[in-house]
Amino acid sequence: MKRLVVLILLLAGAVQLNAQNNSDLVKHYEAYYKQMKVQGDVQGIINAMTHLNVLSPSQARKDTLAYIYMSEGKYMQALNTIGVEKSTTDSDIAVEVKAVSLKAVKQPKLAIGFFEEMFKRNANALIAYELAELNLQTQQFAEADKHITYGLANAKDDMTKAFYETQTPYQVSLKAAFNYLNALSVYNKDTKANIDAAVDILDATLKMAPNFNLIQLTKTELLRQKQALQAQEAQPKN
Repeated sequence: MKRLVVLILLLAGAVQLNAQNNSDLVKHYEAYYKQMKVQGDVQGIINAMTHLNVLSPSQARKDTLAYIYMSEGKYMQALNTIGVEKSTTDSDIAVEVKAVSLKAVKQPKLAIGFFEEMFKRNANALIAYELAELNLQTQQFAEADKHITYGLANAKDDMTKAFYETQTPYQVSLKAAFNYLNALSVYNKDTKANIDAAVDILDATLKMAPNFNLIQLTKTELLRQKQALQAQEAQPKN
């Protein structure tokens, strides 16, 4: 009996000491996290948050860590941290991380659901653009057109969209970007009959945004396809 009492006391002391050590470690990494933020050391911030999440797990810390990964372009790490399951209890940060990261790792069908949730919580033209683009990629043209229509009606003059197909990234008005998606939607519904209609939209958009390089590239490709079709039709039939 005496041995049992001693053992219980030893275990209680070990638990208390461990809790105290854990509390000290949490305080240490909280201070470390703050210092890394001051220094702008992103890897240090990630390390601190990872330790804090192990020592004192919370959904808020997990969401924050995933958001940092996403912001650094580490999309798989973000998804591995936060998962890809849909939940009504997801924070706004969690939904954004899942949406952006799934799009970045080329999972448009999965990304759409999270962008739809973002749009449901905070409808705006920028999210509508993402939904229009993703629905075009997955050939859901009715859904894409719905978001294009919303975007053209709600895009403000000061809203812009960045493009990166040139060595130097550039920006155009968000309304011009929606017009570009509209041209793609028209073309993809009938890739033979709708070339001229799509080119007309591109020409009108180019007047709005003369620096829109992607418009010129797309127009050139569509006209090339048109010439190829005309040459094919002109060939004598046996």
